[in-house]
Amino acid sequence: RLFNTDMSAVARQNDLSAPYKIRQGQVLRMPSAQRPPKPKQAPVRLAQNTVKPAEKNVLQGSKAPQARVNEPVPKPVKVSTTPPKRSSSKFLRPVDGRVISSYGPKKDGLHNDGINIEAAKGTPVKAAENGVVVYAGNELKGSGNLILVRHDDQYMSAYAHLDNFLIRRGQTVKRGQTIGTVGSTGSVSSPQLHFEIRQGTRAMNPEGYVGS
Repeated sequence: RLFNTDMSAVARQNDLSAPYKIRQGQVLRMPSAQRPPKPKQAPVRLAQNTVKPAEKNVLQGSKAPQARVNEPVPKPVKVSTTPPKRSSSKFLRPVDGRVISSYGPKKDGLHNDGINIEAAKGTPVKAAENGVVVYAGNELKGSGNLILVRHDDQYMSAYAHLDNFLIRRGQTVKRGQTIGTVGSTGSVSSPQLHFEIRQGTRAMNPEGYVGS
């Protein structure tokens, strides 16, 4: 995720063969050491017809104050890095539907680090627990529109293949809050949600951590 690459590319770069086992302390070469560039911000333009005649004279001088805009300034979203306390020992199932790909090893030595849940496009996706959004974007190959939420006790939940986002990075979310909708972005051809639960860097089987 940090280097905008996938497991297959890392395996090829390091001459790893199935089942792609790695050990603690092993050095891995990344196919790309550059993160995606930050988008350039568009220049801010002042609204037209907002400067009074008296202010126009001042703006022509050497010490011109900023023009006052009639429109109210939107309040900034509070950015947080510390997740709130969890509301339950079990995570909430983010969407109802049939599991079409379970957790565990797959063909060709691949491994599903979560579960894929089939659901209609546009179905609301709920936050599995109280937490802080640490990522909302589409830079990770194959995942499409992806949201990562950090929870208490070093837990993290991931929601991939979304149609759109309803939150932003740094926003605090509550258990059951709608954070996006089901889609088919990334490497899938039908609407579904890829859902992961991790503790630290370790992927856990969501089925053992999800309750009502």
